[in-house]
Amino acid sequence: METALGGIRVLELCSMVAGPFCTKIMSDMGAEVLKVESPETGDEARRRGPYAGDVPHPERSGLYFYLNTNKLGITLDYRTAEGSKILKELVKGYDVIVEDNPPGVLSDLSLGYETLVESHPALIMTSITPFGQTGPYRDYKAYPLNCIHSSGEGYVTPSGTLFRDRPPVKLGKFAGEYEVGTYSALATLVALYYKGFTGMGQHIDISKQEALTISCLFDHLPYTMVGMTVSRLMPRVPETGVVPCKDGHVMCVSFEQTFWERIKQLMGEPEWTREGWYDDQDKRREHAAEVRKRLEEWASARTKKELHEGALEEGVALSPFLTPGEILQSELLKSRGFFTEITHPQMGKVTCATAPYHLSRTPWRCERTAPMLGEHNEEIYCRRLGYDKQELAKLAGLGVI
Repeated sequence: METALGGIRVLELCSMVAGPFCTKIMSDMGAEVLKVESPETGDEARRRGPYAGDVPHPERSGLYFYLNTNKLGITLDYRTAEGSKILKELVKGYDVIVEDNPPGVLSDLSLGYETLVESHPALIMTSITPFGQTGPYRDYKAYPLNCIHSSGEGYVTPSGTLFRDRPPVKLGKFAGEYEVGTYSALATLVALYYKGFTGMGQHIDISKQEALTISCLFDHLPYTMVGMTVSRLMPRVPETGVVPCKDGHVMCVSFEQTFWERIKQLMGEPEWTREGWYDDQDKRREHAAEVRKRLEEWASARTKKELHEGALEEGVALSPFLTPGEILQSELLKSRGFFTEITHPQMGKVTCATAPYHLSRTPWRCERTAPMLGEHNEEIYCRRLGYDKQELAKLAGLGVI
């Protein structure tokens, strides 16, 4: 099958989410991605659940499985002298390196961009760190939680009147890391596009803090323009927003007057909506608490499904808060083929998301499941680099691979 990035080779020196998601986007588009893991422990994601069958095992991690489908995998300790030498050999056959080491680590091993580019001027290196390669925070360590809050995104989450008593929270699970991975993939693809015209590679410096700040830039703009600090306690549309119902919550939005007219139709135009001020958008905002109370009383007697189906008929901007189970059973997502089953030697059949895009000529495909630890050592070291099996055994004994 023809692929969008067929012929592109990517070397991944990453763990957990942001870097692996960046390369997953590329492998799903047809690039050959070779994932390099430490010989004994592998990617940290292998030790994170959920696990297939609720049995903790490095080859049964759902997180690792999702982030690494379509990739090849080898083990290599490139922090050793022999490992560093092998990595330099590998790099010669690759277009892109995506890495998430702390700034300076690869340079200290003579594996930094400034060294590798001397013999490989077309090389693209994408470096993902919490605060970037330069600046006073370059050497600071951070977990995803730190990065979320350093971007300001936690300050405006969650928003709405239902959550006034809650402190700021981070995004669910690794949502922020997926955002970083997406920006990293975008930047890498742009660099590949540039290389196609010039033949020259470049070093891409990704700051997680900056990527996440871009994602919530809309909340920062009022401060730069009028000096106003947007708070998560300032609901965007006071009279609507998150509305509790019989079996959960829905998001109901009425930015425009036309939406309010449709909401009235959805509710059956109750008597209280016929009072003159309810049809004036500014006055509805003045009486936001009363409007919300009426909406909640109406919604509390109805299920998410009832509200959503009615909203679709009336053209109301209302959507339910879906649970993971409801998403997996979504007829809409099923009809678009969003989920598929992939068979893994340790996990068996796993239901997995495909991609949020549909390319007519080069569609998403799954050619291989996530690699077992060191699964492709023989293929890469022996068939591509020319090592024999005895040398491979010796390197394994020394802990290099």
